[in-house]
Amino acid sequence: MRLLSGTPTVVAAGVDVFSAALRAQGADVHDVDWRPPGFGEPADLAALALDRRRAAANRTAVERVMAAGSHLVDVRPARDVLGLPDRTLLHAGPPIGWADASGPLRGALIGACLFEGWASTVEEAERLLAAGEIALDPCHHHRTVGPMAGVTSPSMWMYCLEDPVTGGQAFCNLNEGLGKVLRMGAYDDEVLTRLAWMRDVLGPVLQAAVRSMAEPLDVKAVLAQMLQMGDEGHNRNRAGSLMTLRELSPAIVEVDAPSSDVAAVLRFIGGNEHFFLNLGMPTAKLAMDAARDVPGSTMVTVMSRNGTEFGIRTAGTGDRWFTGPANTPVGLFLGDYGPDDANPDIGDSAIMETYGVGGFTMAAAPAIVRFVGGTVPDALATTERMYQLTLAENPAMQVPILGFRGSPTGIDVLAVARTGWLPQINTGMAGRVAGTGQVGAGLVQPPRECFEQALAALAAETRAAA
Repeated sequence: MRLLSGTPTVVAAGVDVFSAALRAQGADVHDVDWRPPGFGEPADLAALALDRRRAAANRTAVERVMAAGSHLVDVRPARDVLGLPDRTLLHAGPPIGWADASGPLRGALIGACLFEGWASTVEEAERLLAAGEIALDPCHHHRTVGPMAGVTSPSMWMYCLEDPVTGGQAFCNLNEGLGKVLRMGAYDDEVLTRLAWMRDVLGPVLQAAVRSMAEPLDVKAVLAQMLQMGDEGHNRNRAGSLMTLRELSPAIVEVDAPSSDVAAVLRFIGGNEHFFLNLGMPTAKLAMDAARDVPGSTMVTVMSRNGTEFGIRTAGTGDRWFTGPANTPVGLFLGDYGPDDANPDIGDSAIMETYGVGGFTMAAAPAIVRFVGGTVPDALATTERMYQLTLAENPAMQVPILGFRGSPTGIDVLAVARTGWLPQINTGMAGRVAGTGQVGAGLVQPPRECFEQALAALAAETRAAA
């Protein structure tokens, strides 16, 4: 009881935003320089730290990321864009088979089989998938990203984005909205009806609108402006979705389609707060792909999860995956759902954090804590901490509350190993049981194993190049 009767004396460890806030309230604060222990074999850490190529290689990789642009140039079916054959489905995260697929991924794969007409019942879809009659491949193997389960089938329409600097391309399917949706593993009649409408109405209308625009939509510019307006670009996309609606609406209303279809498209976009996410993700993918295959670089180019495993790639090791068991997010739940209902982490949307936004720019969107949990000081502290794990600050992606400081960009495997800190990701939570849909949203980190493996591989590559 005496603890609360006098002025507290506080010992603070970690980011100084906490101690600064306490001092502002007149508390006696003593700062302690402490951080979690690092990891990795000392010989591997030394090999990377002493690699003469590393500084120049990382500078090259980061410069490529920050120079990349993103224009929306077309909307087309996956069959045409990717040459995706029948009986082939793409999914989020590193490679995985049906036997190891989690509930939400299984649900999305079943729903895609029903949507494509490859199966007429859930049982038939499960039989086809279990027998290996449906080919599965990661989205990232096709310059593509997909949120949550990320399942993309030949008939689904794709955003086609292009980097005006390098000519690189990246793709993503269209966002279904929140709740009971395919990407969360739901596959009932409501989900399939919506997917059919997106195939028959939304896709063609967006295609006609995008192709008619005098100038392509500059998606990177929209993403940069979002951070000035309270979005962080992963779990909060309200401003970005509204700006996209503003840019596309004049072209949409001029599309030669029934007025009821045009009105339905505008209502759908206007009512979908996450409409922009599926444009932001390929924008980040374009930037990170620009930094692939830079020998000597320790920068992470991909973070992704399939609901069972979390996988990363680095600029210095090309397309090789480093994986570990996916963690389960911690956060806020919808309705009566609770922690036991949540599936482990899933989705390609961690490409946003890989780029340096999302969980890395929580300070730009303090309202995000009402969706994913935590407090406003947590959001500020998270962004401050991510600067310790990254190679540079992106001047195009500014955080207003931090004096318009550029977002922390270029996750450094060596910095992660030295500090023991792991990247912070904001994410939705899918139900553990196939068919459930979304159960909440929260915060999660990659498993340390991914970075331990990447560290060892980079060190081996360093020794081989010596």
